[in-house]
Amino acid sequence: MTTMALTLLVLCFSCKKEQPKDTAERVLSYVDPFIGTGGHGHTFPGAVAPFGMVQPSPDNGRGGWDWCSGYHITDSLITGFAQLHLSGTGIGDLADLLLMPTAKAVDLELFGKSRDSLPYVSQFTHDDEVASPGYYSVLLKDSNIKVELTANEYVALHKYTYPTGVEPSFIMDLGYAVNWDKPLESHITLENEKLVVGYRHSTGWAKNQKLFFAIESSEPLSIKRFVADSKEATESNDISGVKTGAQFFIDPNTSVVELKIAVSSVSIENAKENLNAKGKGTFEETRTKTEKKWESVLSKIKVETPVDSLKTIFYTALYHTHVAPSLFSDVNGEFRLQNDSIARISKGHVYSTLSLWDTFRAENPLLNILQPEVSNDVVLSMLAYYDEQGRLPVWTLYGNETNTMTGNHGVSVLVDSYLKGLSDYDAEKAYEAAKETMMRDERGLAPYKEFGYIPFDKLDESVTISLEFAYNDWCIAQMAKALGKDEDYNYFLERSKAYQYLFDKNTGFMRGKSSDGDNWRTPFDPKYSNHREHTDYTEGNAWQHSWFVLHDVQDFINLHGGNEPFAQKLEQLFTESSEITGENTSADISGLIGQYAHGNEPSHHIAYMFNKADMPGKTQYWVREILDTQYSVQPDGLSGNEDCGQMSAWYVFSSIGLYPMNPASGQYEFGSPIFEKTTISLDADKSFVITAPNTSSINKYIQSVKLNGKQLDRTYITHKELMNGGTLEFEMGSDPQ
Repeated sequence: MTTMALTLLVLCFSCKKEQPKDTAERVLSYVDPFIGTGGHGHTFPGAVAPFGMVQPSPDNGRGGWDWCSGYHITDSLITGFAQLHLSGTGIGDLADLLLMPTAKAVDLELFGKSRDSLPYVSQFTHDDEVASPGYYSVLLKDSNIKVELTANEYVALHKYTYPTGVEPSFIMDLGYAVNWDKPLESHITLENEKLVVGYRHSTGWAKNQKLFFAIESSEPLSIKRFVADSKEATESNDISGVKTGAQFFIDPNTSVVELKIAVSSVSIENAKENLNAKGKGTFEETRTKTEKKWESVLSKIKVETPVDSLKTIFYTALYHTHVAPSLFSDVNGEFRLQNDSIARISKGHVYSTLSLWDTFRAENPLLNILQPEVSNDVVLSMLAYYDEQGRLPVWTLYGNETNTMTGNHGVSVLVDSYLKGLSDYDAEKAYEAAKETMMRDERGLAPYKEFGYIPFDKLDESVTISLEFAYNDWCIAQMAKALGKDEDYNYFLERSKAYQYLFDKNTGFMRGKSSDGDNWRTPFDPKYSNHREHTDYTEGNAWQHSWFVLHDVQDFINLHGGNEPFAQKLEQLFTESSEITGENTSADISGLIGQYAHGNEPSHHIAYMFNKADMPGKTQYWVREILDTQYSVQPDGLSGNEDCGQMSAWYVFSSIGLYPMNPASGQYEFGSPIFEKTTISLDADKSFVITAPNTSSINKYIQSVKLNGKQLDRTYITHKELMNGGTLEFEMGSDPQ
C-alpha cells in the first residue's frame, strides 16, 4: 500500500467514529479497539471480556510480524474468526478454532491451505466494521453475511445473519494456521444436531498447546461434511487427522444462527462443563453483561478533560491493560501444564499469557492498584508453574514456558506484588520460588554468578541480561529483608551491583566486558543494533539499554560524576540524532525521540530518571513530549507492540501524573499530568483524587505538590499513600521549578 493510500485510509477511519460530547456518557463509549491495529501495535479488534479465556476476532489469514494478532487495519480480506488471540505481542501464535459463515457449499479439500487457496475467504471494508469492548461486527461482502461477536470470560458467541435465498452454513477449519502455529492432530465430532465437540493440538510459540472445544448451535445442523488432510470423508459423525475441517448446513429458511463456543486446555468434558456453566443467555444478553463488566472496570479511573481525544486514548489504553493476562483455568479449577499433567487450583483463577519482561514495568503495577485479586492470582499461577518447572515463569503462553526475552521478571512481579501487600499465598514458598529461580545456572545465571556480570564472550545480549538480573536480585533482597532473612538480603543486595562492572566511565555507556574483566567489546558504536545475535543488547543499542538501573539510581548518578553530567547524558539521549546503525537492526526500535525508543519497553522508565538528579522539570518536559507524540486516536496510535498491556499502562500512569519507575520500590514518580482531575476508585468507600486544574500544553510543569493538604518536597508518592486514599494536588505552570 502506498503512503498516500495508507494516509487516506487512516483519515477516513478516524472520521468513522464520532466521539461523545456529553461528559455524562459511559466511559465505555470512549474506547476504540481499532487503536493499535495499525502500525506495529499488533492488537486485535474482536470481542473479549476483562482477562477473558476467549477472544473471538477476525483473522486476515496472513503471516508476518504485523499479523501477530491475526488482523491488521491495512488488510481487506477476512479468512474467518478464530477464538484465541494475542494482544500486541511481537510473535504470532494462537488463532485457534477458526469458524466462518458461508452461503454455499465450498471445496473442503482446500481447507488448511494458504490464504490464496482457501475457498471461504471474503472481502470486507472498514466502513462495515464496528468494534467496542465486548463486541465486534462486520459485513462479509462476498456472501452478504453479517457477523457479530461477543464473549464472556469463558464463552465466545457468534451471531450470523444470512441474506435470503442462500444455503446458510458455517465452516470449521482446524488446519488453518498462521505465523508460528502448526497443527499436529485434530478431531471433530457432531455429538448431536446442535453440539459439535473436538480438539486441536498444535505447536508453535507454545510448544504443547492442547485445545478442546464444545460448540452449541441455536439451530439444528441438518447436513454435515467432513475433511481430513485434504480428503473429504465418507458419511460419519466424526473425523480425525492432522488438519481436519467441516461444513455444517442449517435449514434454508433460517436467517439467524447463534453459536456458543467454549474451550479448555484439559478435555472435551471440561469444555462442555465451561459451556454449560457459563454459556447461558442469548447473544444480546451476553453482550450486555460483558459491556456492564467493562463499564465497571473502566470506571475505576475517571478522568476529566474537555479534550475528547485524550479520553479516547486514555480509556482505550485502560481497556488494553485489561485484555491480558488471560484466564486459563476451567470452571472446575483444572488446567493443563506443559508436561501434560493436569493441575487444579483450589481458590482464585489461573492465568496465562504472562508477558513478564514487558508487563513488570507498569502493567502489573497498575493491576496491583486496580485489580488486586487478579494480581494475587497471577502470583498463584506463577507458583503453579514453579511447581512443575522448578523456577518462576519467563513468558507463559497457554501454560507453556516460551523462555522469551531476558531476565527473570516473574521474580520482579512476585516481589512487587508481595511488598504491596498482595500476599494471599504461602509467602515462604513464594520466596523459595524467587530465590531458586535466581540460583539456577540457566539463561546466563552460571557466568553471572561466576563473574558478577555476564561477559560478552560467554553469552549474547550480555549487558541487558546482566542489568536485568541485577534488578531481579535487588527485588529478592527486598523480600528477604521483609521476611527477616538477613544473610540472603546481603547476598542478593551485593549481586544487585552487577551494573557497576559494565559501566564505562570514558563513554558513559553500559558496555560488553570480557571474561578477563579488563577489555570492552570493540569496535563500539552506541547506535549500533544487531537484532538478537552477536550483540550485547536485547532489541536495542547502548543508548537505550545503558539506563536500566532502577534500584540504585543515586549510585548510578555517582558513576556518571554527579547530577549535572548524568542529566547532560540523559538529555543527549533525547536530542541525539535518531540514526540506528547496522545491517540487522531491530524492528523493535521504534517511537524514536532522539535515541529514546518508546516503542520498546526498555526505554519506558528513562524520562523519570531526571527526578533523581534533582531536575524534575526535565522529566516533566520529556514525559509530556512522549504523551503528545507517541499516542493518538488513529489505528497506528501506538508507537510499538502493545505487549499485553505495557504500552498502554505507560500511558495510563503517565497521563495522570505518576509512574512506577522502580515498581518494587513502592514509589510512583511524578511526571506531567494532562487531566484536570483524576479519580481512582480503590473500593466502595475510598478513592484517590489527583487534581491539576491549570494543566495544558503550556502549563506542563509542576510548580508545587500537596498530598492531603500538606506540601511535598519530594518527586514521588508511595503505594501506601495512594492506597490510603486522599487527594494529590498539582499546581501547574509554564516554567519548570
